[in-house]
Amino acid sequence: MITFESVAVRAESTPGAPDVTILAGVDLHLVERRVAVVGANGSGKSTLARLVNGLVLPTDGRVLVDGLDTARDGAAIRRRVGFVFTDPDAQLVMPTPREDVALSLRRLTLDAAERAERVHGVLARFGLAAHAEVSVHALSGGQKQLLALAGVLATEPAILVCDEPTTLLDLRWRRVVDELLDSLDQQVVLVTHDLDAAARADRVLVVDGGRIVADGDAWGAIETYRDRMAVR
Repeated sequence: MITFESVAVRAESTPGAPDVTILAGVDLHLVERRVAVVGANGSGKSTLARLVNGLVLPTDGRVLVDGLDTARDGAAIRRRVGFVFTDPDAQLVMPTPREDVALSLRRLTLDAAERAERVHGVLARFGLAAHAEVSVHALSGGQKQLLALAGVLATEPAILVCDEPTTLLDLRWRRVVDELLDSLDQQVVLVTHDLDAAARADRVLVVDGGRIVADGDAWGAIETYRDRMAVR
């Protein structure tokens, strides 16, 4: 359960100029299993996503995840909320898939045998077992994104936030990642430009000019987004 209470985010501007408002007036209570966030580039949707796991902290108001405050309970929040970036290269830091997934498990109390078993199971689940010892740089873009997802999901978070995870993928890999996200038991908050993916969500938020301008079922919210983009 994710709650935004009168949340605003502002960034410092040049000396003497007023701060830049990135988000304002955000009040949300998200309990749905699939929530999509759509909006134009620069609308504030990625900032909204990063508030959920404390990558960005509110200037005003507060964000709660299962009652935990992102500003006070950062470590506990990050154990509950996994985050997947647009570019997997920003997330993959180890030489091989096996090592990268193992790194994500470092904070769990697992012995060496349990960790190895968990790593193997996760890579197998994501179709990467045959690439366990291959250089990460030799993987395709789609395989890299699957590996980024594997590393995050290996820790079994309750909530998964994905910031445009298919933007850099071709149609085939986009379908693979979309189907994987649709199959997860976790609550998923998906920031996306893919309106087909958004249409499958239980709830869609439309962000424009730093504010939530539509919030509801997929059909109505997406129509609002289309209408707003048509008059730009």
